[in-house]
Amino acid sequence: MLVKQLFLLQALGIFAFVNSLNPKPPPFGQLSVSGTKLVSANGQPVQLIGNSLSWHTLWPQYWDAGTVKGIKCGWNANVIRAAMGVESVDAGNGVMKGGYLSDPNNAYRMITTVIEAAISEGLYVIVDWHAHEPHANEAAAFFTRIAKSYGQYPHILYETYNEPLKISWNNVLVPYHKQVVGAIRAVDQKNVIILGTPFWSQNVDEAAQNPIQGFKNLMYTLHYYASSHFVHDIGNKLRTANSKGLPVFVTEYGVCEASGDGRIDQNSANQWWGLLDYFKISYVNWSIAGPPQSCSALQPGTSPWSVGDPSKWTAAAHFVANYHKNKPTGVRC
Repeated sequence: MLVKQLFLLQALGIFAFVNSLNPKPPPFGQLSVSGTKLVSANGQPVQLIGNSLSWHTLWPQYWDAGTVKGIKCGWNANVIRAAMGVESVDAGNGVMKGGYLSDPNNAYRMITTVIEAAISEGLYVIVDWHAHEPHANEAAAFFTRIAKSYGQYPHILYETYNEPLKISWNNVLVPYHKQVVGAIRAVDQKNVIILGTPFWSQNVDEAAQNPIQGFKNLMYTLHYYASSHFVHDIGNKLRTANSKGLPVFVTEYGVCEASGDGRIDQNSANQWWGLLDYFKISYVNWSIAGPPQSCSALQPGTSPWSVGDPSKWTAAAHFVANYHKNKPTGVRC
């Protein structure tokens, strides 16, 4: 009898944990991919437009519910990208901070905080394996765990490899993606998976020559920074990929230089937005972080609960938010 009572309490505890998320439906319901388009539950093409967190090891204070609320209501965002650092990153002054590979428990705790806040706010959330090198076994294990815990929610999108460097699509990335996508699809057959492409996720035209076969609801990553990449060069790669039927998702873009710093090029940024809107491609801005980088959105000392306050924004943030706010993201606050 006691064993049965304990089992019942455990079951109720698990049930209470799941329902403690208090999930709100995301704006477009269950997403899927049709041709080159991301589509809503009723089959209409939609765009996800929002903000990316920076490395969890560099700006951990913004990996919480306050930030999620702020980008929803202050920025009109319908998606947040949780860029969970995988490898070590330079924190300045020669100090290296380890990522998921060094401390998986802390990284997992932080990313699930953001996931659960997004589900509770009714936002989509991109679970980003923010890596530059292939770690297929570790990625497959991580995404399996995420899928088992959250794959039942339509809010989830998986980004399986942030920015592959100068590596082969056919020889390295195709086998990598097949392994990681296969691990996710063994648990979650519906939610969209976004696949990194060669050369810092710029060569979508290369991926279009040999897209991943055997799985549904896959998209391919394009990254650009408006002061370094232009619609007449990287934009042509996008046009080529689109003409070949490859569905593209811009999971990271900046209005500054590729370093995340430097000059803000408003003319180039506007041209990029025009191109993406023409093809109805989703885009996520880098990043919710403090200075000194010019692409950072926040003034020094900004709290998570002030992320949506325009008085706390940088010049780049005002420029981006003014554009995002005019988009039909389906968000209600």
